[in-house]
Amino acid sequence: MKNERFSLIDVGSNTIRLVVFEMDEYQGITELQNIKTPARLVQYVNEQKNMTQEGIDVLVSVLKSFAEISQRYNVDGFRAIATAAVRQSGNRNDIIQSVKNEVGLELELLSEEKEAFYGNYAVRHTMDLTDGISIDIGGGSTELTLYKNKEVQALHSFPFGAVSLQKRFFEGKQHSDKEAISKAAKWVNEQFSSFSWLIDAQVPLVGIGGSARNYAEINQRQTDYPIAGIHQYKMTPDELTDTFELLRSTPSKNMGSLDGLSEDRQDIIIPAGIVFTELMKVIGAPIFAISNRGLREGIILERLNKEYSEPYDLYGIKRQTVQRLFKQYDIRPISAHQRIILADQLLSLLKEKKLLSIDEEQLYLVHYGATLYYLGSYIEDDSKSQHTFYIISNTNLFGFDHKDRVRLALVASYKNRSLFKQYVKAVDSWFEEEEKETLLYLGCVIKFAEALSDSHVNFVQGMDLKQTDKESFELHITYSGDAIAEKYRANKHKNHLERVLGKPLELFFHNENQPAEAIKGGDA
Repeated sequence: MKNERFSLIDVGSNTIRLVVFEMDEYQGITELQNIKTPARLVQYVNEQKNMTQEGIDVLVSVLKSFAEISQRYNVDGFRAIATAAVRQSGNRNDIIQSVKNEVGLELELLSEEKEAFYGNYAVRHTMDLTDGISIDIGGGSTELTLYKNKEVQALHSFPFGAVSLQKRFFEGKQHSDKEAISKAAKWVNEQFSSFSWLIDAQVPLVGIGGSARNYAEINQRQTDYPIAGIHQYKMTPDELTDTFELLRSTPSKNMGSLDGLSEDRQDIIIPAGIVFTELMKVIGAPIFAISNRGLREGIILERLNKEYSEPYDLYGIKRQTVQRLFKQYDIRPISAHQRIILADQLLSLLKEKKLLSIDEEQLYLVHYGATLYYLGSYIEDDSKSQHTFYIISNTNLFGFDHKDRVRLALVASYKNRSLFKQYVKAVDSWFEEEEKETLLYLGCVIKFAEALSDSHVNFVQGMDLKQTDKESFELHITYSGDAIAEKYRANKHKNHLERVLGKPLELFFHNENQPAEAIKGGDA
C-alpha cells in the first residue's frame, strides 16, 4: 500500500519553510523534505502596517519554488498557511490574492488562536509534561498557551516576535548593547505581567521553534552533551541564563563560531533570549523544556487523529511510541509478548521474596524494554546490543525525556554487566548508584526472560522460586512442551538472574508427563 504524502508550507514572519511528510500504514510520520529560507517578511511591513510590493514579490518567488518541489514529491495533499507577518498586514487580502493569481495556491491565514493551538497540540501529544506553558516565538508574534493535565486553560498571541523586537530595540546597535537589552527586557516583562494566568504559574516553560532549539543546541555543545536530539531536552533557569550571557558576551565577529547557533538567527537570538528569560521569571518556571515539534506537526497530528482512531493519544504517548518502534524494526510479536509475560512472572517472584522492589514507572519500563529488546538486530545481529542502545538513546522518542530514553536503552540492550557499565559511563552523573543498580537488574530479568522463551513455541505455564537455604535458590519452571532449547539458554544465562538474587541458582524444568529435571552448572 502506498504511503500517504502531505506537503505543508509555513509562511512565518521570519522563515518560510516547506515540509513534505510521509505517513506510513501505522500512522508513523517521516519528513521526506524540510527546507527553509529566512525571508524575514515582517521587515517588509511598513509604518502603515502594509506589506510592501517587494515583500509580496519575495513571498511569491519562494512559494513558486516550494510548490514546484512539492509537485515532484507526488503529494496526496497540500496546505499553505500564513501567520503573523501576513496576518498583521493591512493589505493581507491583496497578498492572498497575489499568491492565488501568481502561484495558484490558496494561502490560508491562521488566526492567533489557531496558531497557538496547533503548536501546543504538538507539545501535548509528543511530550511527557502534563502541565506547562508553551511558547512559540516567531518573527512578528509570540504565542503562549497554558495547559494543565494536558488540557488547554488559557492562550494569548502577543504582537511581537524576535525580528520585530530586534527592529524596535536593537536596530543600529550591537547585540550586546546593555541599554537596549535592559529596555527590551523591561518592556517584555511588562507585557507578560499584564496577564494574571502567567504570574507565578510555577509550571515548566516549553519552547517551540528555531530560537528555542538554538538555545538548547548551544547549551548542549557547551556541556558536551552525551546523546543526540533536542526534543524534550530540559534546561534549568540557570542554564538558560548562562547560555543567554554567553551569547551576549560573544563579540559579533565571533557569533558565527558558536556551535549550535544558526547563521540566520545571529541577529535575533538575543531578542529571543530576552523573551525566554523574562517569561521564565514571570511564571517562576522550574525548567525550560524544548519541543522539536510545533505548528506544522500539530497540523499533521490533528489531521491523523481525526482520520484514524486517535493514533496520537494525549495520555498514552509512551505506549504508542513503543508500538511504532516495534513495528518499524519488525520485532516478532510472539517474542515480545512472551518476554513481557515472563519478565512479569520473574518480577512477581522477586517481589514476593523481597529481593527486588520496583514502582509502577519501572514496571512500564520493563514492559517497554522487553518489547523492544535487541531491536538493533534489525541492523546487524552480531552487534545488536550496541545498535539497540545507540538507536533508542539517540532517537527523539515521543513521550520519553532524555533520561527516560537512556533508561529504556539500558534495559532493552542489556547483554552483560561490562557493556552496561560502558553504556552508562557517558551519563554516569544522571543517575544515583541505587537506580543504576536497579536498571542493571531489570536488564538482567529481561535477558533471562528471553532465554526462557528461546524457541518461542514452548510456553512457560508457571514458575516458583524457592530459597533452599541461606546460600542458594531454586527456580522451578513448568513448560507446556519439550523445552530443550530453553534449558540450554536458561542454564547459560542464569548468572544474570543470580546477579539479582545475590546467590547461586539451580534450575528445575517440569513437564506434565515427565519428572522434574535439574540443570546444573553454567556461567556463574
